[in-house]
Amino acid sequence: MHLFSLEGKAAVVTGGNRGLGAAMAFGLAQAGADVAIVQRTPGESDNAARIRGLGRRCETFVCDLSDTSNIQPLIDDIKAAFGRIDILVNNAGVQRRSPSVDFSGEDWDYVMQVNAKSVFFLCQAAGREMLKQGKGKIINVASLLSFQGGINVPAYAASKGAVAQFTKTLSNEWAGKGVNVNAIAPGYMVTEMNTALMEDPVRHEQILQRIPAGRWGTPEDMVGAVVFLASGASDYINGEIITVDGGWMGR
Repeated sequence: MHLFSLEGKAAVVTGGNRGLGAAMAFGLAQAGADVAIVQRTPGESDNAARIRGLGRRCETFVCDLSDTSNIQPLIDDIKAAFGRIDILVNNAGVQRRSPSVDFSGEDWDYVMQVNAKSVFFLCQAAGREMLKQGKGKIINVASLLSFQGGINVPAYAASKGAVAQFTKTLSNEWAGKGVNVNAIAPGYMVTEMNTALMEDPVRHEQILQRIPAGRWGTPEDMVGAVVFLASGASDYINGEIITVDGGWMGR
């Protein structure tokens, strides 16, 4: 369907080499986009090869997002390589778990830096390019913890709350200028970040019982939402946080 086609678009996906990011990057390519994968570690990712197998262009860019001074050069490099930036998916994130009474300042700063500060400045840098073009789609990855507090993850919850709020702020400023800013809030997903929860039989069962769909989510469950928000089908959707959670938030 033309409404959901991303032919001729250039998409940037941070953390697009594995987990949720890999599935979303591949899904955008299936819809027709060329993809820039941003990853922390050097080396070609398997996902880049999969995307090229679709006949789409895919380039990898190595960037440490814990240092925001790296962000503008990253966006400049991607713009130079692809000629434009139509879609930005801010997926990269980190987690630190500890009871709040023991949570360290070092862990707090690191989580907030990667999950909130770097995401904002990626929005800013890519947003400048999109505003010049008069069109663009920014999709931030929020969380159920944008709405809830969680357990033993105070910095993560704070960072994802921040993502939800500045998604709305940027939407207020840029919706009238052709740039859509929205977010996806995944529920409990089978990813490396959630290994500790999945391996805890008590917490795993508690979580599963709360999900009306009766299962944890998979990275592929994110694809429909990200393609929708990246496409023309969502041109009149601004400042929204779409939950992909198997019904968790509706319970």
